[in-house]
Amino acid sequence: MTGPRDRDIVVGIDPARDWHLSLAWAADEAHRRRLPLRLVLAVPPRHDTHQVDDTPGQMAQRGAGADRLEQICDWVRDRHPEVNVTGDLLEGFPAPALGGAAGEARLIVLGSRHLSRSAEFFSAGSIVVPVSAQARCPVVVVGDAEHISQQPPYVVVGIDGSASATAALAFAFDEADLRGAALRVVCVWQRPVFTLDDEEVALRTQRALLSEATAGLSDKYPDVQVTHEVLTGHPVEELARAAEHALAVIVGRRGRGGYTGMRLGSVVHGLLHRAHCPVITVPME
Repeated sequence: MTGPRDRDIVVGIDPARDWHLSLAWAADEAHRRRLPLRLVLAVPPRHDTHQVDDTPGQMAQRGAGADRLEQICDWVRDRHPEVNVTGDLLEGFPAPALGGAAGEARLIVLGSRHLSRSAEFFSAGSIVVPVSAQARCPVVVVGDAEHISQQPPYVVVGIDGSASATAALAFAFDEADLRGAALRVVCVWQRPVFTLDDEEVALRTQRALLSEATAGLSDKYPDVQVTHEVLTGHPVEELARAAEHALAVIVGRRGRGGYTGMRLGSVVHGLLHRAHCPVITVPME
């Protein structure tokens, strides 16, 4: 059976926008993990539905896309000659095409256009939200360059006791170990408007949650320096603040908040627009 480290890293390419940051992140990750890298560029259908797919305009669009893909593959080869990189030119709208092409990928990497939340939902070309919500593997959204000036470098993971957060924690340990980075495991307690519980009791419960969640993983990754932090405030703001100088912030696709049936949690939505480092969303295993 093929294991997760045998699968490739898939990158969504939008040739109309700057792809350098997301592709550099993906190429570096493929180099670290010794995985193949696959670039996916989707050619959407023409707006004129009376035109068939083999019209000269569509053929020219596919030809330009293929040429662009090869140029971008060459850029990766210059950066990491040992990485096996290929390009897939697909027909269809970007989000479903990318989701289908990714299949059993180890990671999907996307660039961010820094749209407002409503624009991200309603933009026809948006792929960040639908792919992050539906992919069967972790999705990395790279909107800004990595912060590598902080010493030692560190990765932040947010946990809340949910199954999705447990998967995110396992991924975070693996990522920190690969990078030789420290790991900040953060739990954010948001004070309820009305509560009969003592605040110190609630914070002790959160600290116990952190210790229990990391116990086995700390044994598995003895070289990863781990810190536990219980913060008080809004989860998005506190996680973004904790990750201000991080290599990445990692969260589960859905935590304990939100409504039943939501595919992408409110914390993920908030971090996609608030965090200044790559945001990695991990589904339940």
